Amino acid sequence: MSASSAFNDEKSGSSSVGEPEYGHDPASGGIFSSDYKRHDDLKEMLDSNKDSLKLEAMKRIVAMIARGKNASDLFPAVVKNVACKNIEVKKLVYVYLVRYAEEQQDLALLSISTFQRGLKDPNQLIRASALRVLSSIRVTIIVPIMMLAIKEAASDMSPYVRKTAAHAIPKLYSLDPEQKDQLIEVIEKLLADKTTLVAGSVVMAFEEVCPERIDLIHKNYRKLCNLLIDVEEWGQVVIINMLTRYARTQFLNPNINESLLEEGGSGDKTFYGSDEDEDEDEEEKEKKAEAAAMAKRKPYVMDPDHRLLLRNTKPLLQSRNAAVVMAVAQLYFHLAPKAEVGVIAKALVRLLRSHSEVQYVVLQNVATMSIKRRGMFEPYLKSFYIRSTDPTQIKVLKLEVLTNLANETNISTILREFQTYIKSMDKDFVAATIQAIGRCATNISEVRDTCLNGLVQLLSNRDELVVAESVVVIKKLLQMQPEKHSDIIKHMAKLTDNIQVPMARASILWLIGEYCEHVPKIAPDVLRKMAKSFTNEEDIVKLQIINLAAKLYLTNSKQTKLLTQYVLNLAKYDQNYDIRDRARFIRQLIVPTEKSGALSKYAKKLFLALKPAPVLESPFKDRDHFQLGSLSHLLNAKAGGYQELPDWPEAAPDPSVRNVEVPEWTKCSSREKRKEKKVEKPFYTDSEGESGPTESADSESDSASGLESSSGSEESGSGSESEESKEASESEEEEEEEEEEQKKKKKKDLKKPVQESESEQSSEEEERKHQRKSKPRKSESESESDEDEESESESSQSESEDSESEAEVKKKKKTAESKPPPKPLKKESKKEKKEMSLLDLDDFEPAPSPQVTPVNTFLSNSLVTDLEGLSLSDSVLSPATIAPSSALKSYELLHRITGEGLSVEYCFSRQPFSPDANMVAVQMQFTNSASSDTKNLHIEDVKLQSGMRVKEFPEIELLPAGETATAVMGIDFCDSTQAANFQLCTHTRKFFVSIQPPVGELMRPVFLTENEFKKEQGQLMGMNEITEKLTLDVKCRNEHAIVQRVTTAANLSRVPCGSDKECRFAGRTVTSGSLVLVTVATKEEGAAQLTVNCEKMVIGTMLVKDILQALTQ
Repeated sequence: MSASSAFNDEKSGSSSVGEPEYGHDPASGGIFSSDYKRHDDLKEMLDSNKDSLKLEAMKRIVAMIARGKNASDLFPAVVKNVACKNIEVKKLVYVYLVRYAEEQQDLALLSISTFQRGLKDPNQLIRASALRVLSSIRVTIIVPIMMLAIKEAASDMSPYVRKTAAHAIPKLYSLDPEQKDQLIEVIEKLLADKTTLVAGSVVMAFEEVCPERIDLIHKNYRKLCNLLIDVEEWGQVVIINMLTRYARTQFLNPNINESLLEEGGSGDKTFYGSDEDEDEDEEEKEKKAEAAAMAKRKPYVMDPDHRLLLRNTKPLLQSRNAAVVMAVAQLYFHLAPKAEVGVIAKALVRLLRSHSEVQYVVLQNVATMSIKRRGMFEPYLKSFYIRSTDPTQIKVLKLEVLTNLANETNISTILREFQTYIKSMDKDFVAATIQAIGRCATNISEVRDTCLNGLVQLLSNRDELVVAESVVVIKKLLQMQPEKHSDIIKHMAKLTDNIQVPMARASILWLIGEYCEHVPKIAPDVLRKMAKSFTNEEDIVKLQIINLAAKLYLTNSKQTKLLTQYVLNLAKYDQNYDIRDRARFIRQLIVPTEKSGALSKYAKKLFLALKPAPVLESPFKDRDHFQLGSLSHLLNAKAGGYQELPDWPEAAPDPSVRNVEVPEWTKCSSREKRKEKKVEKPFYTDSEGESGPTESADSESDSASGLESSSGSEESGSGSESEESKEASESEEEEEEEEEEQKKKKKKDLKKPVQESESEQSSEEEERKHQRKSKPRKSESESESDEDEESESESSQSESEDSESEAEVKKKKKTAESKPPPKPLKKESKKEKKEMSLLDLDDFEPAPSPQVTPVNTFLSNSLVTDLEGLSLSDSVLSPATIAPSSALKSYELLHRITGEGLSVEYCFSRQPFSPDANMVAVQMQFTNSASSDTKNLHIEDVKLQSGMRVKEFPEIELLPAGETATAVMGIDFCDSTQAANFQLCTHTRKFFVSIQPPVGELMRPVFLTENEFKKEQGQLMGMNEITEKLTLDVKCRNEHAIVQRVTTAANLSRVPCGSDKECRFAGRTVTSGSLVLVTVATKEEGAAQLTVNCEKMVIGTMLVKDILQALTQ
């Protein structure tokens, strides 16, 4: 060690004086000095303040690693730069760390804290890179940290980070399989993700970790089908393969009737079946015919979800990626009805213009498909003609496909092609062509003689390989009709002098021995010639010589007795034990002695038994039991990690498992209310498993209608499924009947002036109150009867508030908008409710219900005063729950000049949005300043970031000139501040508008005690805590002002606190329910410290900025 260091010092010293560097001469030991010096340079560059130098150093280090040099001594210098702000440098540092993490585990563990800091970086790329590196450090000791990081990233706001989390799951699983259960939970969470970026990656993780957990796919099946078109290409391949296996377990075979008919009708007789089996075959045929008749009685009806999968994958046949096209092709082959499989042929033929590697894989699959579905590729026969430039393996596969496609109509064309191919210089290809001719002759009896004559002509070919292959194929063909072709056998016997290929010689000898009675004069002479050259022959030929001798001894012992004994004696002393054993066995069998047993009596039957003609089958005949497009299919052997393609189920599993249940967002006490909620659910709530209006529209119409909103997708095509269309028509008729009844009932209420004064409204309210106080009775209007029922259960305060809001809103609608009442909700039987699935959503008409609009968002002052007299508890009408609209900040959505007289303002009402608790309620105020009426105010063309959803406000049919109307819509911002873009439409114009929420409006207040606050805060330390120091504004130095400014900036509730120098606030994010805790600790002279604890670090960071701005300005 000391010697080497002294050596290095000496070198470095000498070079500094100006002497040449020794490192350039590989023969000198100075090469170490060169490395040493270079590393010094790199360390200096890495310690530099300039990013350009650091980047250059990292490039050189990564280049060293690529050349296989050891750069591990630079680890400390590199790790220091993990915190570098330059992303390019950071990326290369991460590449370096991934390389040396496993080798230098102790050093890698030192940088773990750096990655943990990176996991909460505001930049999504850095968060993702940190997770990628952390999951690449294959050290078991950090498995818990990796697990935590993956769980956190799985709920990150950025889809890119969630995608990286999905990629990290298989890495962690391979490192520690015991984490499977926890990883499955993360996979389940990510499968519910609605972003296309995550879908492919999480399905890949699912396939790696728990492919058997098919139950995780049920709820996400429709979403995956609808997202498929937008997922990246490699994600599409993974999802399609997984859905193929899923569909095979969940749906019935669409070709079940046809397959039964095929089996029951003219079932193909086995090639080796003897005449004795005919009686049994007839019985089987009768049974199968009965089965086919049964199948006919019950016509097959395709499951709508099965149809959804086929419809949504079909456009992907036009993909530029060959793997995607291949994946869709195998899906159609394995899942589609026979009549529909043909669509894949054109797409696969298109792939044949691609690279030879792609051609090879595609042709392998086409060869398998063309056996079962010959008609599919027949129109494209010329696409499989062989070009001289094709590689041999491609030529052989094309030959295979041409042979499979051969039939009576096109055989003459194909045989002409084959004649040309035989002249090729590629000997392997010529041999394959001769085999193909043999197969065509076997399959099509009309051309058998033609093929045989052609092959016999090839026997005079100069090329020995061509002759040999022809002999082998002729031998197989002659077995079909040997008595007709004794001339050919004689001709082939003469070839034994010339042909040297062992297989060909063996084939000729077998033919002469098998049909020796047809050539009685030639056979003994052939045996004589073979006996001469016996010792020099190959083993396969020797075995056939022994067989020939035995057969001739049994049929013509006078001429061949001595020859046979001579051959058996030669074989007795052969080097190969197989030949020695065969000779010993045959001698005992054909030459009876005292020792030989009873078997020798049957020697003739054994040797001269009739042998069935061999069937020349395609080598791809049984390959379709492997999933097409898989590596196992390509190799014709089960590869590691291959998932077997399940058999079709005999009975269809329950399709309702794919229905996404909508959670009840409020607890109901009265039966009527509970019934009503159940009916409302499919109309007005979107569960997390759906992707909003796009999902329901896509499930019944083509993907082109994906941008339609749910209100506009009432009539989206559902004609493909007869059952659904029936349900739809029935439900619509019921709705119309009920509408008419409701209108008749409500006519009394509607006989009022269009414009009511405030005094008339308030008098109506008093009447309502009076009715409320009196005993409940059945009144004519449905809304009143509901309210009366609710008044019985005063314990349910939220319900009474809701029912009240219904009454209020109905009045408001009548006066402000002067339009007829909205369509009431349809009540259905329990059975219908159970059967309602997501696919049925399009068939129902989403009636604009007044219950969509929470009342508290736009109560007039007179109504608020009226409400105070109602018998409700204080908590219901406390300022915490009903905030006056004047206190809320309004934003302009549409200026009256832009809107041609129509102006729209919106504010975040901070009230629960009743149809869906995961949505933020946005109150919109429409003012018509124009001279003419505005009609049909509604929303269209909603464009959202993936994961976001919108619940539109009911269409405002009429807004008279000079009038104002209010409506409430719900938006699920998915805990992000990204804008929701849509078109605001009137009967004449469309205006592009967008709503972008401040981060503080993405929360709802929660009430915590001081102890609960401290406990939750203790669990959200470290990466989840952000602290900032600030100086409070002069007007904001008392507790009241701080509380007011914080609650204005964010929708949080005050938490009790023992200290008067601390203000605490708590809330949860609306979509995911992640906890948000805020603490403002005041100090002397206006100094303060702001602490935000939040599970979602990005939300925490943005919230800190907003509250800082509120407190300091």
